[in-house]
Amino acid sequence: MPFLFASFETITGFPEIVAFIFIFVLGCLIGSFLNVVIHRIPNEESVVFPNSACPKCKNPIKPYDNIPILSWLILGGKCRNCKEKISARYPAVELLNGILWLIVYWQIGFNPFLPVCLIFVTTVVALIFIDAENMILPDVITYPLLFFALAVRIAFPLFLTAEYFSDIRFYPLTLLKGYPIWLISLIGAAFGGLIGGGFLWIMGKAWKLYRGIDAMGFGDVKMMFAVGALLGWRLTLLSIFLGALSGSVIGIFVLSRQKELDMQAKLPFGIFLGIGSILSLLVGEKMIGWYVQSFFP
Repeated sequence: MPFLFASFETITGFPEIVAFIFIFVLGCLIGSFLNVVIHRIPNEESVVFPNSACPKCKNPIKPYDNIPILSWLILGGKCRNCKEKISARYPAVELLNGILWLIVYWQIGFNPFLPVCLIFVTTVVALIFIDAENMILPDVITYPLLFFALAVRIAFPLFLTAEYFSDIRFYPLTLLKGYPIWLISLIGAAFGGLIGGGFLWIMGKAWKLYRGIDAMGFGDVKMMFAVGALLGWRLTLLSIFLGALSGSVIGIFVLSRQKELDMQAKLPFGIFLGIGSILSLLVGEKMIGWYVQSFFP
């Protein structure tokens, strides 16, 4: 996915380091809210009310105890009131989101598509952790992500440029040359969604017929519909490949650690699809370009 790079320093007059610091801090703050989403969405609770509280003593967490990463370190990973341990997942999510925002900014630059990529990455991080802890990918996240992707695929070609979506330059969308660019982009989103979600759906059905067990949750299918709508068919196929590759490696490691081999052990595939989707967004075009040049010179 090609991006139109721009210099923060040239546009604002501030040193580039200011942008990196701001992006990291903001990413950590959003990561703090992500922890609320990850904890409450699977329990069908509001992410707005009530305020965050200790799960044991129920005392509300004070603002000065809710500073991303730092508060957890200062408190030694424990509640100030009851000394109950606070999961290391909280600072981990905050730090991870901050680092990912840094990487996204470094790769994409200061341009209109930056907020889209930041929203996409943060949403995928939430899905990864929810799937890891609960083995679900909630509709309340996957459906808005799909609608968001469709809106972006229409708005950006209509008001800015189509250069943000690489699939427009490749078959079969090149067959639509002459049609309005926003319509081509929307068709590309639909095609990418069908490739992403449809591929997983077919694989799940085939495995069900072959082995008689469910191998793919429908949450994975809906997640990849949304990913495919934004990234297009090429990067979506790469996302699935990277997800399957990383899932296989981790799966082999997990099996090797078991005392009794359980070939039916389930790993949340959404984790690996999420990792593959983020990698495809950031470096997918470079990976595809390297592959084509290396094996099809």
